[in-house]
Amino acid sequence: MKYLLQGLTMGLAYVAPIGLQNLFVINTALTQKRSRAFITAFIVIFFDVTLALACFFGIGSIMEKSKLLERGILLVGSFIVIYIGIGLVKAKGSLNNSTEVNIPLIKVVTTACVVTWFNPQAIIDGSMMLGAFRASLPPGEGMKFISGVAFASCMWFIGMTIFITCFSSKITEKVLRIINIVCGAVIIFYGIKLFYSFIQMVI
Repeated sequence: MKYLLQGLTMGLAYVAPIGLQNLFVINTALTQKRSRAFITAFIVIFFDVTLALACFFGIGSIMEKSKLLERGILLVGSFIVIYIGIGLVKAKGSLNNSTEVNIPLIKVVTTACVVTWFNPQAIIDGSMMLGAFRASLPPGEGMKFISGVAFASCMWFIGMTIFITCFSSKITEKVLRIINIVCGAVIIFYGIKLFYSFIQMVI
């Protein structure tokens, strides 16, 4: 249960800050019918979860064969996680209403795929972050952690769509700013935890 909750909180902190996926889901929920908003959320969830699984199991399986690589990923990953968190704390929340959402469903699928799978930064960050966490987990606990991450993605995008369709007038840049600060703080905490795991491995 501990590692499931750790994956859940880390997953929420990683997916919640405003990015291209979130802007697309937010703007769809603000401007389209409720049914279309939920379809878009489920499409984004699919690509987000598949990327998380690929990052976690791909880089993780390679690291299991090399202790040196495992320690390197853990060290570099901890600094990347902390850097991402600091960037979120500093970032200003902004709702970009110019994002195009009134598009055919097939284009929603291709756009979600491109934004997720063809974004080198997302792949690098995801691989380093989730790979680093896999290196810090005890044997056999990886499935619990990544299940928590996947559940966080589902919970976040569906919950966000429900909230926005019901309370669209309450969504302001100040709310987005608070989300970024809270999530940034959580990510920084986990980055420090990863660095501590690295120290434990080398002493």
